[in-house]
Amino acid sequence: MTRTTSRQRKSNGATAEIRIPALEVRQGPNRILYTFAIDGKQLPRVATVSRLRRDDDAQLQGYQRPAALAHINAIRRYIESPDAMLPNALVVAFDKRVTFESAERRSPKAYSRPGTLVIPVDDSWEDADKPGWIVDGQQRSSAIRDAQVQHFPVCVTAFITDDQSQQRSQFILVNNTKPLPKGLIHELLPTATGQLPPQLQVRRYPAMLLERLNHDADSPMRHRIQTPTLPEGVIKDNSVLRMLENSLTDGALHRYRDANTGGGQTENMLVLVKTFWTAVSTVFADAWALPPRKSRLTHGVGMISTSFVMDAIADVLVEQGELDLEGFVAELSRLDEVCHWTAGVWEMADGTQRKWNDLQNTPKDIQLLTNHLLDEYRARASGKRRGARQLRLA
Repeated sequence: MTRTTSRQRKSNGATAEIRIPALEVRQGPNRILYTFAIDGKQLPRVATVSRLRRDDDAQLQGYQRPAALAHINAIRRYIESPDAMLPNALVVAFDKRVTFESAERRSPKAYSRPGTLVIPVDDSWEDADKPGWIVDGQQRSSAIRDAQVQHFPVCVTAFITDDQSQQRSQFILVNNTKPLPKGLIHELLPTATGQLPPQLQVRRYPAMLLERLNHDADSPMRHRIQTPTLPEGVIKDNSVLRMLENSLTDGALHRYRDANTGGGQTENMLVLVKTFWTAVSTVFADAWALPPRKSRLTHGVGMISTSFVMDAIADVLVEQGELDLEGFVAELSRLDEVCHWTAGVWEMADGTQRKWNDLQNTPKDIQLLTNHLLDEYRARASGKRRGARQLRLA
């Protein structure tokens, strides 16, 4: 077993060091990793779990998922059993207070070189003061900490950076093939950097818009979208994401999209979305104030279907040159008498009837309600009877 030594320099208030034999590994021209062994009981002295939270300015801090106690207890029991083994390395991100002292010069053709990783440690530090964050291995680390064993050495792979966005990107990539909560990924995406898998890359920009909608002071959705840092929100984050993605693809927001960068005119998009949903909260005030179990407007089926009405109204208002709150309210008011968000029966265009709360967040019901709302809006906007024109959702 590799020996871990500590050199104390506590006198005169100086911080102690842990000096660990390590191997520096170069990946490509700019990436350097460090691999080493450490007693898992000692790891919490230098590295902590950075759980996701928002500060007073609504800025994202941390990136870890909440601890899964049942899983931790299962790992702990295994560690306490005879001949326990955890072969997979934990991944730790260190800040630049951690340094590497090489034992030899690197050969131009060598991928690695031995040396010593020097980690500052102070047992009086709060978790936020420690130099390391556990990117992968939160539950294993917690299990070792709590296990009734004297020592349990573990393998660690580490990298050094002060950039928390890089840490978040690594966290997403490491956990992408594991059952990581989607809401956690969505909340991390706006501040992650670097190349992500395509299915996550396309959601980065909509996730940024969602974050703004949930935290901007002038947003009608402020603190109403449910995320890991706002579990008290009543509107599901995935419903808002789908609403934004649909509009960005071929709706009202598409006109502000930059196909080359995947971004776009963010402020123009936000003005449009905020203005429309402020109009929704005005025209359907009672339904907007209620949670999904009492209102189909704040339910996924209502949020997504109504967003297609946003696209249709925006097209009309852009032609008129009046893309403002008054215009959205006037156009939305055409639907007031045919919407049954909290009570009554929906009278669909095909002659079917659906109790107000029978509509579910399924593709079939979303298409049914979308076609109903668009058909009714277009009929009233043109002054004609309700027709049979339908929107086919992908």
